[in-house]
Amino acid sequence: MEAVRIRTDQATVGMIVAADIYSSNDQLIITKGTRLDERMITRLRFYNIYGLYVSKEKPKEKIHKEESYIEALRSTPEFKKFNRTYVESVNKVENDFQSIIDGESQLDIDKLLEETDKVLREGRSGMHIFEMLHGIRNYDDMTYVHCLNVSLICSIFAGWLKMSKEETRIVTLAGLLHDIGKMLVPREIITKPSRLSEDEFETVKLHTIKGYQVLKDMNLDIRIKYAALMHHERCDGTGYPNGFKSNQIENYSKIVAIADVYDAMTANRTYREAICPFDVVENFERDGFLKFDPGYLMVFLERIIQSYLHNMVRLSDGREGEVVMINKLSLSKPVVRCGDDFVDLSKEPKLAISSVL
Repeated sequence: MEAVRIRTDQATVGMIVAADIYSSNDQLIITKGTRLDERMITRLRFYNIYGLYVSKEKPKEKIHKEESYIEALRSTPEFKKFNRTYVESVNKVENDFQSIIDGESQLDIDKLLEETDKVLREGRSGMHIFEMLHGIRNYDDMTYVHCLNVSLICSIFAGWLKMSKEETRIVTLAGLLHDIGKMLVPREIITKPSRLSEDEFETVKLHTIKGYQVLKDMNLDIRIKYAALMHHERCDGTGYPNGFKSNQIENYSKIVAIADVYDAMTANRTYREAICPFDVVENFERDGFLKFDPGYLMVFLERIIQSYLHNMVRLSDGREGEVVMINKLSLSKPVVRCGDDFVDLSKEPKLAISSVL
């Protein structure tokens, strides 16, 4: 079987994996010969897999008769207005970041936060903002796009955690500036389509230290500087740059870490019609509670899933129904009412939610 290497963001449903895919910790993620579906592609994003080998065999075309939820969302005047504001804010964040890196201007906190606030004002609620972000697919995962997304998620997350106005302001800014160090990593490494070499990955990991160095002498709350340094640390000690464990990681850095991974999993959406939040939550449930602070992660996952209570969904067997109850011990596996039947997905291992309608 002839194979070709592609970037993860080029993967599409139906492609056949031509070689076993392992995580950075040598955990087998997907086996050779597997035909990709949307959940597997999401899993690749969760494990930060940069590229994979797939068969040159043409994937089976997916017959699509109905307009997807995301396609319908994109056609609304509300989304078009949101998208215009988002594009303007992305461009301004890019210019501001570049000026800071080049030493052409001082950091203007109010000006930076105004860009996040502009986008937030376009949404009716936190979950409405999440929906709108799911609909945006015009960008590659550029540093400043990702930083804006993470700041939006942090601001919403702060509300769920009942943080004060000042605390929300700080964690939102921490999300906005967390990856500024990537602008000091060679672009050809950041955008490399194939798997990074060991040396290249070590260079990428330096963005945490470089970001801290950019911010350390600025008049900023220390927690913002720590977020740039620690957002890739993990509670089980498997993160970088220092391999800190839970009690060594600053709390705002733990919040930014969850927002950072969530956006990384759901960014660059050109390879699928919609993002199923239940897939994202399932990945966090499977592998997240050792790596991320359980108290913060549980709040994050519960609020995302609660927002889909009473939504219509499609199951992997094609049936459609309403989410009528959330299973606290298995958030990604709610109870779905399909006609007169109540399907408890926590007791149906072969069934899952494939899409939100």
